[in-house]
Amino acid sequence: MKKIEAIIRPEKITETIKGLKNIGITGFTVSQVVGRGKQRDTEGVYRGKNYKVTLHPKVKLEIVLSDYMVDATIKTVIQSAQTGEDGDGKIYVYPILEAYNIRTGTADFSIDDLANGGRDKGWS
Repeated sequence: MKKIEAIIRPEKITETIKGLKNIGITGFTVSQVVGRGKQRDTEGVYRGKNYKVTLHPKVKLEIVLSDYMVDATIKTVIQSAQTGEDGDGKIYVYPILEAYNIRTGTADFSIDDLANGGRDKGWS
């Protein structure tokens, strides 16, 4: 199992979710975040006063999936969220060693189970 974290522009979230659903990714978490990268500072006006925006609003998608879906998911996020400008975001991939179902309190291998019927866990 892997976890993909994608930090993208807020205006690209709808297009990205549609792309993920098209490849069969239906489970994910979305969070509103702010961050700083190569994107330039911008000027804002609030109640008639100018101010500098140094942290930019972004959206973070978190997706846990089987190893075999990682490449297709990364490709889909890039195609859906890319504008070609600074500030498009980043994608991070992490290994997931274990997952547990809170309701039942048991180990949850259902994500990898989709890929191979649980053969790598000794299930038949």
